[in-house]
This record gives sequence, C-alpha cells and structure tokens, in this order.
Amino acid sequence: MLGVFFSLIPIALAAPAALNKYVAKPVYWLLAGDSTTAHDGGWGDAFLSTTVANGSSGHNYGHSGATTKSFRDGGDWGNVTRDIANYKNDYAVYVTIQFGHNDQKPTSGVSLIDFRTNLGVFASEVQVAGGIPILVTPLTRRTFNTTTKRVIENLANETAIAIEVAKAGSLHYVNLNKASTDYVNAIGQQEADRYNWGEEKKDRTHLNPWGEVVFARIVSDLLVAKYPEDFGRFTQRNETLSALIRAGKPA
Repeated sequence: MLGVFFSLIPIALAAPAALNKYVAKPVYWLLAGDSTTAHDGGWGDAFLSTTVANGSSGHNYGHSGATTKSFRDGGDWGNVTRDIANYKNDYAVYVTIQFGHNDQKPTSGVSLIDFRTNLGVFASEVQVAGGIPILVTPLTRRTFNTTTKRVIENLANETAIAIEVAKAGSLHYVNLNKASTDYVNAIGQQEADRYNWGEEKKDRTHLNPWGEVVFARIVSDLLVAKYPEDFGRFTQRNETLSALIRAGKPA
C-alpha cells in the first residue's frame, strides 16, 4: 500500500503544474496596420468592441495610408512596442500585423523584398519586447470581375509573403485575405456593396460600421478556430453572425 502511495507522488506533484498551464492571463490586443485595420473604415475598432471578452482589452494603432515603412517612420510602431512593455506583466500581449494595401503602390518606396523584411523585423521586435506577433494577410478589396463574377484578387503577392514570413519564423498567422475573399465571392457584388464605406457607398476597400463588425468577426473566428487555447476563453462570441458567415450568406 505504501508503495502505491509513493508511486502516486509524482502525479500529485505534477498536477498543479498541469493545471497552471490553463490559468492564462487575459489578452491585451495591439493592432498594427493600414486603413483596413484603422478607425473609421477598418475592422480593428469593431474587433476590440464586439469580439473581445470582458477582462481583456486592447488598442487599435491602425493608420490610414500606412505602409510597413511609414508605420515605423511615423512613430506608430514605437507606440506598439512601448505598449507591449506597459501591459505584458498583466496580460498576454498579442500584436496583429496587417499591411499590404499601401505597400504595393508604386509610390510607396516598399518593394516586395522590403515588405518581406519589414514584416519579419516587426515580428522579431514584438517577440523581443515580450509580446506575441500574429501576421494577418490583407483584407480583400471587394471589386468583382464583371465577366467571371468573382473578386479581383490583387493582393496575392502580399498575402503569400505574409504567410511565408509566418511559416519561416513559426509565427501565429491567419489568412484573412482568403477568408474575406471567399465570403465576398459567396455573397456576390450586390451584397458585398452593402459594406462599402462613405456616403456614396462606392468605396470597396474600406468598411462602413456594419462591415467593420462583419469582417472583425471573420478575424476573430479565424483566430479562435486556429488557436483555441490562446483565444477561446477571451473571445465574445456571436454565433448567429458566425453561422451566416460560415454559410456564405449575407449578414
């Protein structure tokens, strides 16, 4: 009997450590990106206000017109790394990094090689600062080819590079470009135009307030599906909206 007792000691001693694995800090989100993440037209604010559970929090540093170069040069990236230091003791700090819309412009001064390098450096600096980077491929534009009735996919290079950088560094990533493209293709141009930004509703890149909620839900659902142990407990669900998106139906 005594032998049985002593044989259980390692299990008993190991139990607290095993349990502690599941006692995680709440999440503090730092969102880095261009206008498709930023306030008034991007998914970022709705992500923080409609998908983040009580106890977790965050800040949207998305900036209109930003590239992977200007986001650093203008000081926005310094705010992100500063906040990692400020919050990492009380939270698990995750940093979403989504660029590409402006980097691809001929006037950006950012080549595809630069884009790859800049994403990798961003991710490395997040890790050094004590945060966890998540590369997010760029949100699709919502303009359709009038012949094929399919979305014109003009962010393929930036999407592929973001995924390559993530895989090479064993980083967290989600393919928002594919998920948003699939959803927009499923609902068609007329329904997709319901998410257009601006009074004339002709802007098929940025999102109106309801579009922000819909595409923020896509981001959140991608994260929870791929990394449930990281985010499942810290996410506010909307099963009705998620079900419509999964079914490819207008929301």
